[in-house]
Amino acid sequence: MMRTIAWDDERELVALIDQTLLPAEYRIVTCAKADTLIEAIQSLKVRGAPALGAAGAFGVVLACMNAPDDRSLRQMVNKLRAARPTAVNLAYGVDRAFQAALKGASRSERVAYALAEARQIAEEDVVVNRQIGEHGSALLEDGDVVLTHCNAGRLACVEWGTALGVVRTAVAQGKRIEVLACETRPLNQGSRLTAWELLQDGIPVTLITDSMSAAVMRQGIVDKVIVGADRVVRDGVFNKIGTYMHAVVAKAHAIPFYVAAPCSSFDLKRLSEEVRIEERAPEELIYCGTNQLAPRDVRVYNPAFDFTPFELIEAVITERGVIRPAELTER
Repeated sequence: MMRTIAWDDERELVALIDQTLLPAEYRIVTCAKADTLIEAIQSLKVRGAPALGAAGAFGVVLACMNAPDDRSLRQMVNKLRAARPTAVNLAYGVDRAFQAALKGASRSERVAYALAEARQIAEEDVVVNRQIGEHGSALLEDGDVVLTHCNAGRLACVEWGTALGVVRTAVAQGKRIEVLACETRPLNQGSRLTAWELLQDGIPVTLITDSMSAAVMRQGIVDKVIVGADRVVRDGVFNKIGTYMHAVVAKAHAIPFYVAAPCSSFDLKRLSEEVRIEERAPEELIYCGTNQLAPRDVRVYNPAFDFTPFELIEAVITERGVIRPAELTER
């Protein structure tokens, strides 16, 4: 199985797993232009903060290849940065690759510099995820049942995963770990992606509805909660909508709530109130595929993310180690 997103040297384009088709179909799609990659980002063919960092960087390569002039290039770079506003990794990847591209005096040099940086970002993600797994696995005990939300596995990264990378590493060390995967409405990244990933790896997983998390915690079934992050700010964490609910319930039941995230997801210059939460189309709630679930003219509120304050978080697991919230708020 290929990486979630990669550069195809032979065809000089971006290849990625179309996550909108999983679990029914595993298909690789390609993007030869930055606009096509932006559509893939916005339609969630590629998603997950670390994967978006790589996508943004590879998008700069495509922009350098196809932009007719400097003004067009900068416009496309800005369009890439804004494709999804909440996850900080997208802008991080775009900015790194674009700054590298500016070292070039010609189009071919800019492409070469941007591509070298994009590849570096992708390789760093693989290493960083493994390090997160190593640090986080020490927090898991043999026999633990871990609840997770959305998908913070290899599909959300270039490879391995953050929250699921912690589970994968613990399992590789011989620990018996089971996962409770919340479905993660409205687009079901938990049921479609997390459950699929874990079954592929032979890791025991049980799918539950989002509204079951309080019940299973009250029943004593859950030992730990581990989620990913789209942005870590000075006062807490932004992650897929529903995360805050799980954190509140975990706190009420004295269950450790962990966030697994690379340092590239940190944005400690900002507070939560300064971050714009992406709102998605009403159709995501009104329809499930082609099946209509609600009246077409109903008012819909569909934020993609929510905010969880640090007082509900036990620790953030990074490639540099396990960081307690007090250490972050002191910085």
